[in-house]
Amino acid sequence: MLLPDRNISPLRKRVGLFGGTFNPLHNAHIAVAERALTQFELAKVIFIPSGRPPHKETIEGVIARYRYEMVRRALIGHPHFEVSRVEIDREGPSYTIDTIKSMKELYPQGVCFIVGADLLRKIETWKDPEDLITSCPFILVPRNGIKKEEFERPLFSRGELYFLDIEEMELSSSMVRDTYQETESIDGLVPETVAAYIEEKDLYR
Repeated sequence: MLLPDRNISPLRKRVGLFGGTFNPLHNAHIAVAERALTQFELAKVIFIPSGRPPHKETIEGVIARYRYEMVRRALIGHPHFEVSRVEIDREGPSYTIDTIKSMKELYPQGVCFIVGADLLRKIETWKDPEDLITSCPFILVPRNGIKKEEFERPLFSRGELYFLDIEEMELSSSMVRDTYQETESIDGLVPETVAAYIEEKDLYR
C-alpha cells in the first residue's frame, strides 16, 4: 500500500538498495540516490549492478565488471554511497528477491529497494512477486507518467510503497549510449569519471 509522508521518515536509518544494469550509470541515477537518501533519511544507498538481468540482456557487449567499475568510479567523493558485487558474483540470473534476502542478512537495521515505478508496475513478471512485495519497503521513482493509482491492485496492498518526491527525468542509459555513438560527447549526462572510463575502454562505439 502507498503510505503518506511523515515528519520522521519510517525508513530512517535503513539502507537503500538501488539495482540496475547501469549501462552506463548516469547523472539521473546519482540524483535519484541523493534524493532518496535525504527524503527518507537513509543510512546510505548501495548501488547494485546486475550480473545477468533476467528481463533484458546487457547490450553493447559491456561486461559486468566494466559496469561495476563505472559505478565504483562515479561514487568516489560520495561518502553515503557504495557499490556492491552481490549480483555480479552470484551465479545465474540476477533476481531481486535473492538480492534483498542477501542484503537483509548483512544489514539487520533494515533495507528498502529503490526502483522505477514503470518497472515495479510489472511486478507479476518478477520472480516470486508475492514474496518480493513483502520483503522490504519500496521507494518508487517517477517514470513515464505512471500514476500512484496504478499501485492500488491487491498485490501492492500487501507491500509498503513510497513515492520519491523528485521531478521525472528523461535521461536514460540508452539515451547516453545513443548520444555517444552519434556525437562522441556525453558531457553533462554522466559523471566525468564515467565518461573517462568509457573513453579508456572504448565502450559503446
